[in-house]
Amino acid sequence: MTPYIAYNIVQVIVVMIFSPLISGIITKGKERLQSRQGPSVLQPYRNIIKFFAKDEVVSETSSWISRFTPYIVFVTPIFVSLLIPVLTDYPLFLAFMADMVGVGFVLALSSFFATCAAVDGGNPYGPIGASRTRMVSFLAEPVFIIVFYTISFVAGSTIPYIVQQHWTTLGAFVSPSHILILVAFFMLIVAETGHLPVDNPSGHFELAMIDESKTLEYSGPSAALYLWGSNMKLFVLLIVFSNVLASPWGLASTTNLIQVVLAIPLILLKVIIASLLIIAVDSSLSKLRLFRITEFLMVSLSIAVVAVVVQLFTV
Repeated sequence: MTPYIAYNIVQVIVVMIFSPLISGIITKGKERLQSRQGPSVLQPYRNIIKFFAKDEVVSETSSWISRFTPYIVFVTPIFVSLLIPVLTDYPLFLAFMADMVGVGFVLALSSFFATCAAVDGGNPYGPIGASRTRMVSFLAEPVFIIVFYTISFVAGSTIPYIVQQHWTTLGAFVSPSHILILVAFFMLIVAETGHLPVDNPSGHFELAMIDESKTLEYSGPSAALYLWGSNMKLFVLLIVFSNVLASPWGLASTTNLIQVVLAIPLILLKVIIASLLIIAVDSSLSKLRLFRITEFLMVSLSIAVVAVVVQLFTV
């Protein structure tokens, strides 16, 4: 087995193992900012283990869509981790199978099936959340396209390994277009992962749910896979934000095993710092009314367009 294939497997293992920890840190951080004790940062692991140990109840009205969706939600972030620089700054095996646009399409595939499964289950609250999720995704997709176009225009490519090399120079890193790209992409992460001000991940009122309403019909191992996959989706998006756009340093630059192992704590540190930004946003903003979500995403779109204009005048 070549080092490239082996390190790809290591990247997948890192994403699978540490993604629940990041979700636990975000939850714990928000609770502490609100002067509450909150659950342990290891609580997501306990929830996943608990769901795997429980029996599964399947709705009689559901079809194959509901049964296969948890596996799709679980597998898509793993596939994305093969395409992005998690631990190394050089391309690994399968790295050029898709660019950042392809990564977006892969993640959109899991969101599409999750929406279909929410309608398929027969729960009256599932279709409500599914329609709201589609509305957010419908508004976010043009922003994704503009952000990726901006990245390709500024960095000269949409391949993650090539993009992250562009920001290693000080002039490119501190350029106004780079800062604007970071802000626009971070706002997309907030919208796509169901955090405030778009959605409240800690809210459990059925009529107000957006992202969590899609999981109401799942139990047992399916709920565990869905929860684990959602944690991995947030983790890989923060990896793209941290390693590709915000801070391309700390990655292993050679095939030396020691360098790759030492890159793991450095990458986790960067992801935790990015998580602190999510904690700050979740703790300082309130949930927007449904039809004001368009304004939030329009701000992200406007920032991406301004980044293109700024780059045009600085070339």
